[in-house]
Amino acid sequence: MTDVILSMDGIVKEFNGIRALDEVSVNVERGEVHAVCGENGAGKSTLMKVLSGVYPHGSFAGTITLDGKPVSYSSINDSERDGIVIIHQELALSPYLSIAENIFLGNEVARGGVIDWNKTNLLAAALLERVGLDENPATKILELGVGKQQLVEIAKALSKEVKILILDEPTAALNDDDSAHLLGLIDQLRGQGITSIIISHKLKEIRSIADTVTVIRDGKTIEDFPVEDTDEIETRIIRAMVGRPLDHQFPPREPDIGEEKFRVEDWTVHHPVDPDRVVVKDASFNVRAGEIIGFAGLMGAGRTELAMSIFGRSYGTGISGRVYKDGVEIGTRTVGEAIRNGLAYVSEDRKRYGLNLIGNVTVNVSAAALGKLARLGVIDRHREYAVADDYRQRMNIRTPSVTSTVGNLSGGNQQKVVLSKWIYSGPEVLILDEPTRGIDVGAKYEIYGIINEMAAQGKAVIVISSELPELIGLCDRIYTIAEGRLTAEVDRADATQEELMRHMTAARTQGVQVQ
Repeated sequence: MTDVILSMDGIVKEFNGIRALDEVSVNVERGEVHAVCGENGAGKSTLMKVLSGVYPHGSFAGTITLDGKPVSYSSINDSERDGIVIIHQELALSPYLSIAENIFLGNEVARGGVIDWNKTNLLAAALLERVGLDENPATKILELGVGKQQLVEIAKALSKEVKILILDEPTAALNDDDSAHLLGLIDQLRGQGITSIIISHKLKEIRSIADTVTVIRDGKTIEDFPVEDTDEIETRIIRAMVGRPLDHQFPPREPDIGEEKFRVEDWTVHHPVDPDRVVVKDASFNVRAGEIIGFAGLMGAGRTELAMSIFGRSYGTGISGRVYKDGVEIGTRTVGEAIRNGLAYVSEDRKRYGLNLIGNVTVNVSAAALGKLARLGVIDRHREYAVADDYRQRMNIRTPSVTSTVGNLSGGNQQKVVLSKWIYSGPEVLILDEPTRGIDVGAKYEIYGIINEMAAQGKAVIVISSELPELIGLCDRIYTIAEGRLTAEVDRADATQEELMRHMTAARTQGVQVQ
């Protein structure tokens, strides 16, 4: 006899006449960890927003039943009163308030209209202990890393006597240690009778933590089944997600590598706030035409700082070193100069640095190369639209029109818009920082194909990734970086996760100089 705490039956949600959810049904048992999987744009987050009241009752069809009783929510406050709490992928904490203030924001501990700060801090400390976070409740959120902020969000949920905790891509921005801690906490909450719903693209995590999985494809429920700790479960999830088996994680590629295209020599970068602190020290590397190289390093090793400092000195101060393209020294002192000299940089934070979220697909695709669309200083809007629509089709961007607002697209489709923008700029050197973060396996395969295509065109491609299997599967050579220094250069044939990790954890070793 099953104990179903939540049922969503026949949920239909439309946007401008397009069905994002089409008769979706999900049943969640009390105390389980229930995973919801699907490709980007499948409707997972939309379904959770329906459940939590972000999309209020009346804006969708279908029924929601909690503890055997029909419920209808007009706001998040309504669903939270029933113990349903959602933690979004983009955390909703106020950076300048303390941990305690954030935990009880909107739910203040007060007497006679006056906040009782002693009790607030005591209760916050108890909640922090419960989630395993050893921090002073008075600490400001901006002083915490993303992993700790996730724990604060969960502590906030626990303060609301949560029954059903919804986590949208909870480990997308976390390192391995923080991810393991968070998954352990979810397991602990399961033991306390708290039901969790997890939206995730990380199949190994689903295999390790989930009891049941529901797969959604193109807005429809495909199937749900219990999760077993076997290799076959990942294959079954992938097949249900993409509608076909992915026999190979990476598309086939026959490298055609030419002469050196890009070289960086003796590159040193100091911290933008603390100039005495060296973030990157004497880094030298090269990449050839048609080659894909990777950068592997632990969080904080200096990978992103290296890339951003090269691309228009977008990060750091006291930068020194030389940059060459086709054997000729070039300048990259500004973003504009870097673009003119054939560089492109796809940021790891597409929402902050890569996209205009309130703009449509058209203005985002053209943003880095407006000069190609101008006549006598005036943008040819018809041509701009045609270019964007061409990329929509070529890159398989799932949107009904290039007039759609980018902020409304799924993460995978947003990433394809960013890639379209930089490919249209016509780069010779393409730097990709975490190009598949938060993206499902089907969209990853498509992006890997795009990367291979760029290399086949003779471009020099640099990939920064926290996923070692991704670097090993994509790259011809991999550089490792530790504490701001390049520690090794590993050929594809010799690259294993163990070998890369050994060099990634090397402390204060002499940097590799590539001649």
